[in-house]
Amino acid sequence: MIVVTTESITNMRIVRTLGLVRGASVRGRHLGKDLIAALRNTVGGEITEYTKILSETREQALDRMVEEAQELGANAIVTARFMSSEIATTAAEMLAYGTAVIVEPVDPPSA
Repeated sequence: MIVVTTESITNMRIVRTLGLVRGASVRGRHLGKDLIAALRNTVGGEITEYTKILSETREQALDRMVEEAQELGANAIVTARFMSSEIATTAAEMLAYGTAVIVEPVDPPSA
């Protein structure tokens, strides 16, 4: 599955647009990781606990979006985007969305 943030894919032509696809993942904060993150926050620097949680959440949302596109028969997703929102003070949603399409290679120019 090709997933791009652009409206087109180099050397490919969109032959059919199948529609909007999305995948979401909601994660709650972990008390132990919050304590470690709070300590790191006081001294500065990257809060690796949150970086890991967000990375895992993004990948799960992306995987779910790809699954939905495959169910429609797509072989690519264009204009892919991510969005996050706070659900509650202890939980956040990561949403991946894009347009499911069927693409085929552009014929090479004849010599």
